[in-house]
Amino acid sequence: MKARILSTGSYVPEKVLTNFDLEKMVDTSDEWITERTGIKERRIASKDEATSDLCYKASLRAIKNANLTEKDIDLIIVATVTPDMLIPSCACVLQMKLGATNAVAFDINAACTGFIYALSVAEKFIKTGASKKALVVGAETLSRFTDWTDRSTCVLLADGAGAVILEPTKKDEGIQIIDIFSDGTMWDFIHMPAGGSKMPVTEDVINKRLNFIKMRGNETFKVAVKTLEEVVDATLKKGGITSSQLSLLVPHQANIRIIQAMAKRLELPMEKVMVNINRYGNTSAASIPIALDEAVEEGRIKKGDYVMLAAFGGGLTWGASLIKW
Repeated sequence: MKARILSTGSYVPEKVLTNFDLEKMVDTSDEWITERTGIKERRIASKDEATSDLCYKASLRAIKNANLTEKDIDLIIVATVTPDMLIPSCACVLQMKLGATNAVAFDINAACTGFIYALSVAEKFIKTGASKKALVVGAETLSRFTDWTDRSTCVLLADGAGAVILEPTKKDEGIQIIDIFSDGTMWDFIHMPAGGSKMPVTEDVINKRLNFIKMRGNETFKVAVKTLEEVVDATLKKGGITSSQLSLLVPHQANIRIIQAMAKRLELPMEKVMVNINRYGNTSAASIPIALDEAVEEGRIKKGDYVMLAAFGGGLTWGASLIKW
């Protein structure tokens, strides 16, 4: 018994924030941002949109594309670092909005690798028979935790949501390999100092701008390229195929230079890499499911194709999954 992706869905907010808009906010330029990140624009949630709202719209599309109803869903896992609130989970709020009364719901926090972590957990539910129709969502409203005076991070981060529905299959298809990893010794590469039990938000914290996401960009870049190449290579070997047999690589959309370096090391032409960072920026846990949904909609994935998902994020966390469509 394996778990296969039955359908996909995604949603991004309507508001577009371009590099030219950012030029008016911080000391930066369209040329600087494009050259170093590959990003031209990103989507920003409206003041009335929370993470669960983005989840809801992406989930509705995935459910519709699967020809299911909300009552068919028996498991909801939301990967996010930006829930509506600390309690309850974003997944429970999503369950309420969907009316998915037959589902168990909970969140996973693994930053940019969150969707692969959530997919890994849902796959185990499917394989053991504990779930028949699992809704896995990656969603973020990173704009709410972005320091818009810090040009090293504000040019990167954005909002969005993507969703997939898993179901069991006995055929030669679905998730072939899925591996997840972490190394907490590098926790401070990507983190938000305040807002938790260690450092509750106070006036002093706000004045010091500690309630926003911080990133050690150069160190993260170096580790990300090496780690992503290694995890994809290892996953390919476990699956018994080579990179030339991949139809599409769907990486986390963090930085075009990371994506290009990974593709080069894997000897994979960019035509076989799904890239949409230019339009959406870094949406953390949402980036892979958004990109996957777009690839499906564009007809870039066909039945029998081998697809690789790969991500690296705060924690540090990383993971990859080989899927036979």
